[in-house]
Amino acid sequence: QVQLVESGGGLVQAGGSLRLSCSASGRTSGNYNMGWFRQAPGKEREFVARIRWADNSTYYGDSVKGRFTISRDNAQNTVYLQMNSLKPEDTAIYYCAAGPTVGPTSVRYDYWGQGTQVTVSS
Repeated sequence: QVQLVESGGGLVQAGGSLRLSCSASGRTSGNYNMGWFRQAPGKEREFVARIRWADNSTYYGDSVKGRFTISRDNAQNTVYLQMNSLKPEDTAIYYCAAGPTVGPTSVRYDYWGQGTQVTVSS
């Protein structure tokens, strides 16, 4: 079992930055890939970024490329999402997720955090 707790959300003006953190605990959490998703009111959940356990390779959703950076601190079992140049459309609840690799490029996100609210004002 893996437990995920997000933090770092808040209110920021457009053009500003926030860094989200996701702390993972559990006996297998250190071997899991980590991802970030977000969901805005009235919209579908959207993939934001993921980082692989095996090689720390990263992948981003098109809407955040060049602005967001995912990273992890394996020693602390924490994944981060650095968000720069924030836009009002980035406003959403951001969720941390974790899961094993199930294929050459596939991750199964079995565990999810409670979410942290990010609000970007214009």
